[in-house]
Amino acid sequence: MSSIEITKETYLQWYESMLLMRKFEEKAGQLYGQQKIRGFCHLYIGQEAVMAGAMSVLGPDDSMITAYRDHAHALARGMGANEIMAELYGKATGCSKGKGGSMHMFSKEKKFFGGHGIVGGQIPLGAGIAFAEKYNGTTNVCVCYMGDGAVRQGALNETFNMAMLWKLPVIFVCENNGYAMGTSVARTTNMVDIYKIGLGFDMPCAPVDGMDPVAVHNAMDEAVQRARRGDGPTFLEARTYRYKGHSMSDPAKYRTKEEVETYKAKDPIEVVRATIEEKKYANEAWFDQINEKVKAIVDESVRFSEESPWPDASELYEDVYVQSDYPFIRD
Repeated sequence: MSSIEITKETYLQWYESMLLMRKFEEKAGQLYGQQKIRGFCHLYIGQEAVMAGAMSVLGPDDSMITAYRDHAHALARGMGANEIMAELYGKATGCSKGKGGSMHMFSKEKKFFGGHGIVGGQIPLGAGIAFAEKYNGTTNVCVCYMGDGAVRQGALNETFNMAMLWKLPVIFVCENNGYAMGTSVARTTNMVDIYKIGLGFDMPCAPVDGMDPVAVHNAMDEAVQRARRGDGPTFLEARTYRYKGHSMSDPAKYRTKEEVETYKAKDPIEVVRATIEEKKYANEAWFDQINEKVKAIVDESVRFSEESPWPDASELYEDVYVQSDYPFIRD
């Protein structure tokens, strides 16, 4: 059981948070179809419980890092919808000045360190952030998210070994949505229970129902407590599902309609809503109010992005590493 009680307020926050993630992503998909958003775009629709359950445990001084399916992570962490949508548009008002786009959300203030396009590239970085917290003598933790495809990268094994050896305050979370791009987990490994990778390093590890924020909350709380005590890392496999393809260019023909509908029947937003109704935490008027609030936030993010300026051409020379005396450049 969690040391952080799950209350009425927790459920209400989960519902609002997950609804914002869902509606934002649906709008992003629509705008991509209109070519307002270009480049890569990976939607999080269906996986919202993984974020909601974690955010009810983590504190503002804890850090997060993830892969390229990162819009909802940024929203859950408290970044504004305006700066996230503007980044998707490539506008100067975006959180990365319009230079990163969909895969590179970032906020120093919220301790959200990306958004990384290289598969598995964030895994050693997550351990590095945790090392910095330990070195500085804090009790803060870092949560490092990855997809099921990223666990096949060799850097994961090196990082797990180092994290256990140095007892780093890091929680590794594999968001296993069943497919690495279009390839099912069963086609890439003999060991489909991904969490068991942690056993080879004596790392505490467990599977978690990633469609249930309660299960995620409880598992995350145990892992966070362990890290704050100085007992080192945890590896969680959050078993979840994405309703859309890997990216907007993926028609997802490798899945059956029946499979998708099976997971939609346990949609985390609807499950949380049912609990709220059953426990009489809120009435229909509250749900209508939240729906309107979320719609207004998303609509405002679009208006803000449409009216924001493009980055100036001079920005090409900002935020880059430059060696002024580099000897091999000739005018």
